[in-house]
Amino acid sequence: MARRASASPFACPRVVPVAVHSVPFSMKPAAFNPTHLVACLLVGVTAVLLSFGALVTTYEAAMAVPDWPATYGHNMFLFPMAEWLHGPWDLFLEHGHRLLGALAGIVSLVLAAVAWRTDTRPAVRWLTVAAVALVVLQGCLGGARVLLDDKTIAKVHACTGPLFFAVAVAIATLSRRPADTAQVGVARVPVALLVAAYFQLVAGAQLRHLDAAVDPATFRGLVALHILGAVAVTVLAVVGAVLLTERGSPAARLWSRVVVALVCVQMLLGAAAWVANWGVPSALVSESWQWSEPLRARSVWSAGVVTGHVVLGMLILAAAVVLAIKAGAVGTAAAGERDAHLLPGRVFA
Repeated sequence: MARRASASPFACPRVVPVAVHSVPFSMKPAAFNPTHLVACLLVGVTAVLLSFGALVTTYEAAMAVPDWPATYGHNMFLFPMAEWLHGPWDLFLEHGHRLLGALAGIVSLVLAAVAWRTDTRPAVRWLTVAAVALVVLQGCLGGARVLLDDKTIAKVHACTGPLFFAVAVAIATLSRRPADTAQVGVARVPVALLVAAYFQLVAGAQLRHLDAAVDPATFRGLVALHILGAVAVTVLAVVGAVLLTERGSPAARLWSRVVVALVCVQMLLGAAAWVANWGVPSALVSESWQWSEPLRARSVWSAGVVTGHVVLGMLILAAAVVLAIKAGAVGTAAAGERDAHLLPGRVFA
């Protein structure tokens, strides 16, 4: 009778092979994407730049420095730091706005060079070219506004700034790993929301740069246009959120809710900005009301409310850009092509 062999205490345990597909996550490191990194830097710089620009308008500080591109005869980059930081508030805002504009221009040039070297997608490449063209145009408009002391140029300057910001956000979004393609027709409402959000900023810029001689009818027309724009943005945001909840991707659903939340806060800030600058609405719609003074901050609170209303409007525009892309407004790559936009051997180490 054969005896059963006893297990040795020194025997190696049996190793059970585990299938690779059973691992719930991928251990493959994400590819280094320099275009996306520089684009995110540009978005951050531009956000601070536009915030400074909003404060410049709120405090009527555009003519705090009467020369351009110099600052009181100094090279803009060599202006004494002590005079800038410890000088008048208007000077701090205007000179800081110029420095941030120059930084945005430099980052835009770097972004274009990096994108054309490491990214093969035409949309990303040509958007970087558009960013460079817009930042150059914006700088020239800012200089012309100072040299000519013209509020019409200031209005145009206020309209091209958000457009540049939208392009920067689009580059940062598109330069990431593409999402899954959305269903056909879902992106129409987000694109309409994007257009409405931009023109709402344009309408607001007209109210921000009113001339002292504006007549009551023109003022009421601009106010009505701005209110209609707010209604359009609100309706499109809600409709887009409902539509994308049913048919959109998870990312699109998330961004649609973000836009709705931002729009709700913006409505409250808009009402507060009106009260901070012009008082209760009933006192300003009469036929005898005349515009007699430029828009300016009357206190730190009112400056914060008015500037916050402008900055939040730009954030709504940025969120609408991301939402439109996530909803499928721009064609996305197939699953097997998600990393093909990085040129092998040409990614910066």
